[in-house]
Amino acid sequence: MANVDTSKIRFAPNGNVYMAPAVGATLPTEVGDAATAPTGYTSLGYVTDAGVQITPTVNTEPVNVWQSAVPVLYNVTSATFSIQATFSETNLSTTELFFGAQWKEVMSDDATPVPTGTYRLDLDSTPELQEISLVVDWSQGDVKNRVVIPRAMVQDRGAISLVRTAAQEYQLTIEALDSAGSLGYVLTTQDMKEPATP
Repeated sequence: MANVDTSKIRFAPNGNVYMAPAVGATLPTEVGDAATAPTGYTSLGYVTDAGVQITPTVNTEPVNVWQSAVPVLYNVTSATFSIQATFSETNLSTTELFFGAQWKEVMSDDATPVPTGTYRLDLDSTPELQEISLVVDWSQGDVKNRVVIPRAMVQDRGAISLVRTAAQEYQLTIEALDSAGSLGYVLTTQDMKEPATP
């Protein structure tokens, strides 16, 4: 069998998801070292062992003509690029992204207010959607990969289950937004040159 190479079968045993405010983000142009957050980005922490799902979607409609019983071409009606993951850490970034609001430290109501050690996150009845930039890294051995989404928003959220026997989890589906005609880009250190012709 020609062009068969089991060394090119890929897994993703290591990875991270990072975010930054979309406005002012310096988009990474290198694949990174698979361990360090890109400059200006914050890690969203542990992800459940279901990993991260990356889904590019192109929706089309057929163009039919009188002279043919089958479409002569397809026209793109919409395109999406989504990242779905369930985060295991209850930290500043995951909770603010999940609830769509920011934590503020509660101060005492004394004449000279002091921090109370309590934090409050106000859920607005008409929330403002947060625009972020997202980076997903994954690697296997020496092969490193990175997806960069310049602009994105949370499109869907799962429910938090509060139970005695399982950790709280934050399920998020994040959709890319248009950024000057681009949804994002993929970087890799795998050799992607065409094989030499014998």
